[in-house]
Amino acid sequence: MPKRGKKYEEARNKINRETKYEATEAIRLVKELSNRSFDETVELAVRLGVNPKHADQQVRGSVVLPHGTGKTIRLAVFAKGDKAKEAEEAGADYVGADELVAKVQEGWFDFDVAVATPDMMSSVGKLGKILGPRGMMPNPKSGTVTFEIEKAISDIKAGKVEYRTDKAGNVHVPIGKISFSEDKLLENYNAVMDALIRARPVAAKGQYIKNITVSSTMGPGIKAAEVKS
Repeated sequence: MPKRGKKYEEARNKINRETKYEATEAIRLVKELSNRSFDETVELAVRLGVNPKHADQQVRGSVVLPHGTGKTIRLAVFAKGDKAKEAEEAGADYVGADELVAKVQEGWFDFDVAVATPDMMSSVGKLGKILGPRGMMPNPKSGTVTFEIEKAISDIKAGKVEYRTDKAGNVHVPIGKISFSEDKLLENYNAVMDALIRARPVAAKGQYIKNITVSSTMGPGIKAAEVKS
């Protein structure tokens, strides 16, 4: 186990690591125990009762957080013609077609989210090995491969976040900043949990929501009570 810093240990000693707190209390504790000089991100981690090795048990999608993430999103859009113009007018930070694909191939990653129109995917597909491991590859399931460019940009800028299970069946989603009020964090938390429950695969048997943990960037994880699923 890695050695934790003094501030982390002090915060961890103030919670009962075996207790599963109600969501409101878990969020209150995350805010109370934050002792860093920067505006930490608050993250929700959920362990699901699925086996991601099976295609019919993978959980992936997106949700628009009611109060956003608190982070300014840099958005790159792969589009051409009228759709490129639509992306620029909608507020995309970077817009381009094959020249933008080439730029990424050369090692440029000055963006957080990528969106592509379907007719660009033959070119954007070349970036799979580059953007895939970073979780940035446009995908129809997350709404980032679409001709509805204006809506996609609006949703992302408003706080749309993607979620997907990792190899162990865990989902990690940012739900805001420590500076957010408890009410705003709770509403974002509930939005993510509702989306995960709705996304339950038919093939998933038994308990679906296994563990829920809320934490700040540098703080200890605080267990939240499971919801019925």
